[in-house]
Amino acid sequence: MEKLHLLVLVLPVLLGSALLYIWDILLLRSERVRRRWRKQGVRGPRPTLLYGNTQEMKRIRQDLTLAQKQDTNNYIRTLFPHLLLWRETYGSVFLYSTGAVEILYVSDPGMVKDMCHCTSSQLGKPIYLQKSRKPLFGEGILISSGDTWAYERKIIAPELFMEKIKVMIGLIVEASVPLLEAWESMLDNSGGIREIDVDGYMRNFSADVIARACFGGDFTTGEEIFSRLRQLQKAISEQDTLVGLPALWKYLPTKSNKEMRELEREVRLLILDAASRGSSSTSTSSTNRNVCMQTTNNDLLRSIVDGAHQCPSYPGTAEDFIVDNCKNIYFAGHETTAVAATWCLMLLATHPEWQDRARAEALEVCCGNTGIDFDVLRRLKTITMVIQETIRLYPPASLMMREDLMDVKLGGLDVPRGTIIQTSIAAQHLDRDVWGQDAGEFRPDGFVNGAAAACKPAHMYMPFGHGARICPGQHLAMVELKVVLVRLLSKFAFSLSPGYRHAPLFRLTIEPGFGMPLIVTKLP
Repeated sequence: MEKLHLLVLVLPVLLGSALLYIWDILLLRSERVRRRWRKQGVRGPRPTLLYGNTQEMKRIRQDLTLAQKQDTNNYIRTLFPHLLLWRETYGSVFLYSTGAVEILYVSDPGMVKDMCHCTSSQLGKPIYLQKSRKPLFGEGILISSGDTWAYERKIIAPELFMEKIKVMIGLIVEASVPLLEAWESMLDNSGGIREIDVDGYMRNFSADVIARACFGGDFTTGEEIFSRLRQLQKAISEQDTLVGLPALWKYLPTKSNKEMRELEREVRLLILDAASRGSSSTSTSSTNRNVCMQTTNNDLLRSIVDGAHQCPSYPGTAEDFIVDNCKNIYFAGHETTAVAATWCLMLLATHPEWQDRARAEALEVCCGNTGIDFDVLRRLKTITMVIQETIRLYPPASLMMREDLMDVKLGGLDVPRGTIIQTSIAAQHLDRDVWGQDAGEFRPDGFVNGAAAACKPAHMYMPFGHGARICPGQHLAMVELKVVLVRLLSKFAFSLSPGYRHAPLFRLTIEPGFGMPLIVTKLP
């Protein structure tokens, strides 16, 4: 009886405290943040109590979807229309809310440049993203911050320097063989021409490259890992549309959350098994100087395994370190490059004059054979321009999010610690003020003098990010894209299928919403 009486007394206090805490987060704290920014001249849409501006975001997206048909020139307006509308209304810097998170959106070139110059100790990944994407990335290099990120980059980045990538070129060419053989077989059985949905094939090829070049295996070995990571990516992108208060649903025992936890557990077991076998084969091969190539293949895996016991700031166990960083490499090295290759083929299919130029160069430089090395790839000027233009129009990472780890100054604004900063790489790459009135058009000759001269200011071209956190795998991605384009263009011609529907979809990367069916013709 006394316990019940005590509960009756305590319960109202607990409920009252909880309500005051929620009230502080949703209203008082948000208003304090907005008041501070208003004093510096930063405005933005007015948020509602529980949902911030998320309901307005949905309404804007629905209105524009009904009003216009999606095409190459306006997919950003279809995917992120609220960002473009608010920029037109409030300027190049504005503040908006997703419920419990206030986001400072930045598109001003001067502020973007200042962000490039910030160190990893000044800008890191937002804590809310670390939580919402933890099943896919854990505390790996793509999502960590501060000392943990600096340590992870220290052990991973050197294994992706160009000198290491040069040794991997032969493995990348080998990974293209199953792709070419599969297409040749299909075309031989259909009179030399047929429709092929190239999206899945590009994913398999890119997965094979990562498995061979970084983990000493092949696609078959990592197929289950790639499949489950893909499922996790789709699940997280569906939940990650809104953050803030709706993100609380991610922690409830729903069917979707249970499936994600099971996928996460399965990926963990598969990676630990692969790491165990891979590190074991590395130790064995390192005793035999005649198989130094295999040792090189496993250098990245070995660095991750060896480094797992030496990171004092890592929040998890050594096994967590291995799993998290392998997941990051699998995803970043596989997903983003595969999507870029798919968009390359689509753009070449819709611009036959550039396809002819790229093919002529491929045949002249390397005659379409497997004798491809670094010197050959370096001579591919036209194909390089095609790739650079493709990742301008469809950058691997479309939205960039950062959180201030300390007070910084950006473009004359005092940005306090804890501020969430967002910029849209895709929107910057299609900005007419930077790229000209034909910014949405495919024009690779804009890169004839290199990426640095393609736009002014040069730092507004950032397909692999910028500053301290620029993607360490960019050299591998560029080499992989060059190899696959040379190999495919030397043997096949491409045109757009009548059944292709252009509907780019945002799933952490910008990918084709309905696959990429192309008409593929075998060359004589």
